[in-house]
Amino acid sequence: MPRPLSATIHLDSMQHNLARARACAPHARIWAVVKANAYGHGLERAMRGFAGADGLALIELENAVRLREAGWSRPVLLLEGFFDPSDVPLLAEHNINSAVHNIEQVKMLEYTQLYRPIDVHLKMNTGMNRLGFRPDEYAAAYQRLRAIPGVRNITHMTHFANADELEHPRLTIAEQVRRFQFGAGDLAGERSLSNSGGVLHQAELGDSLANDWVRPGVMLYGGTPGGRSALDYGLRPTMTLRSEIIGIQQIEAGDTVGYGSRFEASGPMTVGVVACGYADGYPRHAPHGTPVVVDGVRTTLVGRVSMDMMTVDLTPIRNARIGSKVLLWGDGLPIDEVAHSAGTIGYELMCALAGRVRVLEGRMGTDG
Repeated sequence: MPRPLSATIHLDSMQHNLARARACAPHARIWAVVKANAYGHGLERAMRGFAGADGLALIELENAVRLREAGWSRPVLLLEGFFDPSDVPLLAEHNINSAVHNIEQVKMLEYTQLYRPIDVHLKMNTGMNRLGFRPDEYAAAYQRLRAIPGVRNITHMTHFANADELEHPRLTIAEQVRRFQFGAGDLAGERSLSNSGGVLHQAELGDSLANDWVRPGVMLYGGTPGGRSALDYGLRPTMTLRSEIIGIQQIEAGDTVGYGSRFEASGPMTVGVVACGYADGYPRHAPHGTPVVVDGVRTTLVGRVSMDMMTVDLTPIRNARIGSKVLLWGDGLPIDEVAHSAGTIGYELMCALAGRVRVLEGRMGTDG
């Protein structure tokens, strides 16, 4: 028998969340973001779960080619663009769209003769200060791209720094939109501004946030960029991590649990050992009190997460035994709640799922 740890991917939830994104931004086409192996869900599964998307967006050229080889015929976008001149002919060969965010990429396109033109997303830095041209240098970059025979359509793109907090004290969405409009002006081409946060707040932002394309990421996987909960936004979890109790210890007041003896029992308690550790992707830094569910009853983590195991308080679960079912996150325990307890974000937990964890497929409300 395999180790009793598995991650179940809910393709029906992926389809549901995509529909929620479309309902939030009904006038825009959707780039479903599938970077980081589709946030740990698997690229081929995401291709099926997001079959209704207008395009798929990711980082690696080799995985863009992989999507084409797997049969994806709609648009594909490289969010960081290309990294070497040798990449450029592959964009044309496989009909892949590319972000352009620095002058070196523009030069590579100028120096490369393509047998057919490609579409690009020209990125503007409106305050995120990672990638893109400043608003005052954006039009010049656009004109250089427009003069290249190998460039066909140019979409104008930016990325929001604080889309989860509309009135962020340092940089609001409204200010980023203002900078974007200043930089793009009346340049021809479609617009793509919104990430998950922008999509979820589209109704509040109204016509000030006009997108031809939106780029939802974490919301498609049942997480949120912050603010309200996934349930509040009508999103469903797409990954459920489950395991079982593989050991039970009865301890007394003063006994300690795990490496470093960090947890000390204040009285008699029952401790269960779960087959899951940081080598499986569970956060090692998760503290005492991080929620878990055992046989349908909420309880908490105790002691330090180790490589292959973690320990939980079974005292509230009267009939707990070896083989009791453990829910670590997903359907019945929001991943964002676990992440918040561990001082991180749901994105990280999804993406950290280790290759040794069995991955299954199943509908919400089933055991996979």
